Amino acid sequence: MTTETITAAASGTWTLGDLPVHRIGFGSMRLPQTGEALVEDAVPRDREQAVAVLRRAVEFGVNHIDTAAFYFSPLRSANELINRALAPYGDDLVIATKVGPARDPRGRWLPHATAEQLRGQVEENLRQLGRDHLDVVNLRVVGTDSVAERFGALAELREAGLIRHLGLSNVHPHQVAEARAIAPVVCVQNQYGIGVRPDHDDFVRECGEQGIAYVPFYAIAGTGRESGATGGADDEVLTVARAHGVSPAQVRLAWTLHRGPHVLAIPGTGDPDHLAANVAAGALRLGEDELAALDALHRRGA
Repeated sequence: MTTETITAAASGTWTLGDLPVHRIGFGSMRLPQTGEALVEDAVPRDREQAVAVLRRAVEFGVNHIDTAAFYFSPLRSANELINRALAPYGDDLVIATKVGPARDPRGRWLPHATAEQLRGQVEENLRQLGRDHLDVVNLRVVGTDSVAERFGALAELREAGLIRHLGLSNVHPHQVAEARAIAPVVCVQNQYGIGVRPDHDDFVRECGEQGIAYVPFYAIAGTGRESGATGGADDEVLTVARAHGVSPAQVRLAWTLHRGPHVLAIPGTGDPDHLAANVAAGALRLGEDELAALDALHRRGA
């Protein structure tokens, strides 16, 4: 593949509520810093590099950007980088954010927001992004308890016009069902990838049957999470990568997209070359035998 000539359109499209997006998007968690994300002593990324990557992503046809007000490092905020790079926003650009978690100015984690505190988090995202409404807001959840009160608070903000569509993050099927009884759910954002949460395969399929986008995070990083991908690639992934002349990361993204037309990808990077490769992964078509080998690796837990 010639990465510089492939755009996000090659990945296909999905509609979040009434907002069409290319299935390869961009996650902004890694933008504010170099190295590990979401830590107190993160090293701020060069501002112009971050801005250039965002603008290049849009040039590549990326029209779905994932962010959050708690994505920041000393001197850098993902939301404000997005604002600087992309405002005034194009009509086709969809920005999805998350609420629930919070960090103090030093970067230390605070208790998750209560229903009463969620409006303040929504307003903070609006201010940082320079928007009068948010396209998609995901309620980030910890644990298996009821989401009704908090999701209901966001549904009220949706009715007030501050939010266009609602989603959920880090959730289980019963929480999605509970939320859907309150307001439409357009997406579920959970950790998922080759060898990560094979027990969620049925959940992924069920989301598609319900018209809900499934948006894996850490599809490349896997268990490396905030630190990024660690260790070498599995033999099955390497075999497929060599056959297509691509990287293991691209194979992981392509496998993710093959899980269903409702499955989106939001790989994040601050590196222009990695960005081009991530977008190009949307054009990678895997054969039946290759998918079978990767599926078996997934079921074993990579």
